[in-house]
Amino acid sequence: QVQLVESGGGSAQAGGSLKLSCAASGNGSSRCRMGWYRQAPGKEHELVSIFSSDGTTYADSVKGRFTISQSDTKNMVYLQMNSLRTEDTAVYFCRADCPLPGPYMETRLYWGQGTQVTVSS
Repeated sequence: QVQLVESGGGSAQAGGSLKLSCAASGNGSSRCRMGWYRQAPGKEHELVSIFSSDGTTYADSVKGRFTISQSDTKNMVYLQMNSLRTEDTAVYFCRADCPLPGPYMETRLYWGQGTQVTVSS
């Protein structure tokens, strides 16, 4: 089992910055591929940024403004959010895509509880 705990959400003015953190713990958490998703009121769950097999992936709407990073031990993942916009208002979720033991290259997804980000104009 992998546990994820987000922190760092809150309120900001448009143009401001916030930094989200996600602490991962549990068996095998350092082998998980981490990422951030968000869900705004009345909207679908959407990808914000993830570590992918060839580096990092960002949603077009956050490119150049948000930066994902990870600690050397890979038990912490961060999302630095700059130049915030009102449309960035959402609940942000940390996600871990973790390999399962065995020969089939299966993975299991874990989610944090979410942290609210509110951007006002």
